[in-house]
Amino acid sequence: MSAEVIHQVEEALDDEEKEMLLFLCRDVAEDGAPLNVRDLLDILSERGKLSVVGLAELLYRVKRFDLLKRILKMDKTAVEAHLLRHPRLVSDYRVLMTEIGEDLDKSDVSSLIFLMRDYMGRGRIAKDKSFLDLVTELEKLNLLAPDQLDLLEKCLKNIHRIDLKTKIQKYKQSARGAGTSYVNALQASLPNLSLKDPSYNLRLQNGRSKEQRLIVEQHHIQREPVKTSIQESGVFLPQHIPEERYRMQSKPLGICLIIDCIGNDTGALRDTFTSLGYEVQHFLYLSVDGIIHILRRVARMPQHQDYDSFVCVLVSRGGSQSVFGVDPTHSGFPLDQIRRMFMADACPSLLGKPKLFFIQNYVVSEGQLEDSSNLEVDGPAVKNVDSKTRPPGPCTVHREADILWSLCRADVSLLEQPSSPASVYLQCLSQKLRQERRRPLLELHIELHSCVYDWNSRVSAKERYYVWLQHTLRKKLILSCK
Repeated sequence: MSAEVIHQVEEALDDEEKEMLLFLCRDVAEDGAPLNVRDLLDILSERGKLSVVGLAELLYRVKRFDLLKRILKMDKTAVEAHLLRHPRLVSDYRVLMTEIGEDLDKSDVSSLIFLMRDYMGRGRIAKDKSFLDLVTELEKLNLLAPDQLDLLEKCLKNIHRIDLKTKIQKYKQSARGAGTSYVNALQASLPNLSLKDPSYNLRLQNGRSKEQRLIVEQHHIQREPVKTSIQESGVFLPQHIPEERYRMQSKPLGICLIIDCIGNDTGALRDTFTSLGYEVQHFLYLSVDGIIHILRRVARMPQHQDYDSFVCVLVSRGGSQSVFGVDPTHSGFPLDQIRRMFMADACPSLLGKPKLFFIQNYVVSEGQLEDSSNLEVDGPAVKNVDSKTRPPGPCTVHREADILWSLCRADVSLLEQPSSPASVYLQCLSQKLRQERRRPLLELHIELHSCVYDWNSRVSAKERYYVWLQHTLRKKLILSCK
């Protein structure tokens, strides 16, 4: 972690947030909590305990989502997705204490301090101290610990905060369900990962919204138990949740459409997806009209009804929201139109199946554009669709569900170098898919961000790649079990 980033974070936090962050990291700092946030982050960084992911978790815990975006180029949902699948830097116990502290007003804290005098002695803690100060003193006296919460429960009951007492009871149940009373950051090492610019912000978050809890009933759903304990809105999730997997058993797994309008980026990916079991259709140097024609033709292919997924890889020059193919810059085709052509209403044979898009767009600056107009193209017609294209049984799936959209932007000047390098983003993608194909795709994509971030840290601004991930996947996705 660079000193510049640590300095930016330390300067942006207020005193209350700094106190909270120091409290959250008391277990991580093995030899006692440092005096200030800057020292804490510096020590953790030197010891290899503070990756970008770790810092993102800390900012998430103190609810500084603005700093996540401004400094780390991440958003709240991306951090939540990572925390659900990986060991965390901060213990559930410390998260619980900070959440309780946020729900207490000054009079509640004053009452708790007064009640604790019978156990701590008079004058042990000043009346104007915070709840986290009180917790720290109780921990020093061995009156409070992750598996020793009865005293705090009793006092919360005495001040009529039954809601917070209930929160502690839920934490206890969650810890028992996990088969252990407490696992702190020293016992569970956090993977040394870094993320750059993930943004899980498609309209349906992970395929669901509060308004529409849509269910798909399909055959051959595989389930496996997963342990989670991240808190959402103060509620602990159950420890054992049956996790659905997308069916990935057809031969081939699906069509992998590769459109490369640059010519030096997709050879490795073609081999990778072939080895994964996809039927690869590869096209080079297409105009915008050619891209539209191929997309329409592939979206109408009847084979989708027999396959379990679909992949599209597109490499092109473009604008910030469009691709040009090999055409002059004025003939841009909107990127969101590509996704729309394979949504469930436009391509019903892919209903309920994962649709994966990997886009490398070499962006032409606005000053170079001759005309900013974009083509608008409808998806393939879906009238008189054969019933065989729909999965058996009752099925209600949102049109935008089951999509993974991975978009990487880079400056077009990369293509003007004497020996134009292949895309770092696509190279990393190919390597991850080939070498770690048995791992969930979302996990691999998080590590792909790490590869790109490492590259960006070594090169000039013009040579950097910027990756955005959007998805509405509703299940775990593993491309190959071979």
